[in-house]
Amino acid sequence: MARHPELLIPASSLEVLKTAVIFGADAVYIGGEAFGLRAKAKNFSMEDMREGIAFAHEHDVKVYVTANILAHNKDLDGVREYFKELKEIKPDALIIADPGVFEIAKEVCPEIERHISTQANNTNYATYNFWYKQGASRVVSARELSLEELKELRANIPEDLEIETFVHGAMCISYSGRCLLSNYFTGRDANQGACTHPCRWKYAVVEETRPGEYMPVYENERGTYIFNSKDLCMIEHIPGLIEAGIDSFKIEGRMKTALYVATVARTYRKAIDDYQKDPSLYQKNMPWYLEQISNCTYRQFTTGFFFGRPDETTQIYDSNTYVKEYTYLGIIGEEKEGLYRIEQRNKFSVGETIEIMKPDGQNIETKVLNILTEEGESQESAPHPKQVLYIGLDQKAAPYDILRRKED
Repeated sequence: MARHPELLIPASSLEVLKTAVIFGADAVYIGGEAFGLRAKAKNFSMEDMREGIAFAHEHDVKVYVTANILAHNKDLDGVREYFKELKEIKPDALIIADPGVFEIAKEVCPEIERHISTQANNTNYATYNFWYKQGASRVVSARELSLEELKELRANIPEDLEIETFVHGAMCISYSGRCLLSNYFTGRDANQGACTHPCRWKYAVVEETRPGEYMPVYENERGTYIFNSKDLCMIEHIPGLIEAGIDSFKIEGRMKTALYVATVARTYRKAIDDYQKDPSLYQKNMPWYLEQISNCTYRQFTTGFFFGRPDETTQIYDSNTYVKEYTYLGIIGEEKEGLYRIEQRNKFSVGETIEIMKPDGQNIETKVLNILTEEGESQESAPHPKQVLYIGLDQKAAPYDILRRKED
């Protein structure tokens, strides 16, 4: 049977969660301040989590909380306390990698579904069946699996065990995210949530008897980036993903801005809906999806492991930088006397032409007519990040619309 895939979007903060919900997510995954694998992501306080879950549930969107560290002895008491708190605020699932943490969740909050994180290296159907017997309702596949392997996996697991698979975002060069480079170089443990992303650094080779002589691995004037993967993008292969029996299409990026999240959520939402309405509509709209998806910051695209083993073309050797086509300016809040409240994110000025990005797929050009501070003082530009401003536009905007500027 064809399964209806869930679109699962990451959120780094309450604001980004609300954006994901409005721009088309079926489910959102977030990290709390403890035990998730993104120590540098802003992460959610319990109050924000409570508010975010309430907001999502009002819109029929689910919320999953990551608790996917590989725990040490000293972590276990804290994990137990944390799960007691989560029991009260009722997320829809916990994403867990560690068997010990899994057991604690089963004991403390058995009513919250348990999903097995990609960190647990889920590469075969026997592993899926093992976790199913332990009481998991979903397993996130390792990124190293091909569509063929996923299809075989689906055929050998219970119908009600769900497969979640990454379909878009940054790729880790280490096996399913189990990287030791960060810990080795900086003492910051990737499996405790503190990865410093050494895969994006510059490297050279040194021959032991000739210290100080650096031989480039592959070099241009910026250095060499031998571990630097292109970003995954499967927008052109949604039929194959559905056919393979994947239940949840997961987008990577718990460190990303609201603009990134809105762009990716909106594009994949439309692509999935178009395909399910009519495959020919999906093919016809492909140029639009590809154009939209390249509107957010990205590092060129690859299809990862889905069609066999990646080769040298999936690396970027000449830089570690993103391609950036739009700058994020802020999110539309309430309207007051014809002005829109925004918390400004990047500088813009009166008279500039910017874009209103809407959840339904429209991008509307608009002119900035005026900018006022909260005190009502007029100013020519908005130079201070996070400043609350009221702005006049010559086009209508709605709450949660995103403002962005196209870069030349």
